[in-house]
Amino acid sequence: MSDAGEPQELEKILERLETIAQQLETGTVNLETSLALFEEGVRLSKVGTRRLDDAERKLEVLLEGDARGPLNVSDNDA
Repeated sequence: MSDAGEPQELEKILERLETIAQQLETGTVNLETSLALFEEGVRLSKVGTRRLDDAERKLEVLLEGDARGPLNVSDNDA
């Protein structure tokens, strides 16, 4: 975990986001807890996006010069 207590591995981030979503969907948590969970979810989403962006950059570097050409990722691939 990071200094902020957030997981750094993408799999752990996704697991925590799923847990947060489930907690929020129950509708049984109070407003303050809901806001805290939502805030954590937003932070984790940003961390996860950075992890994916980093991985994409690494793949592009590894595939640079590959005869198949550059790595193209579209919204449809997600």
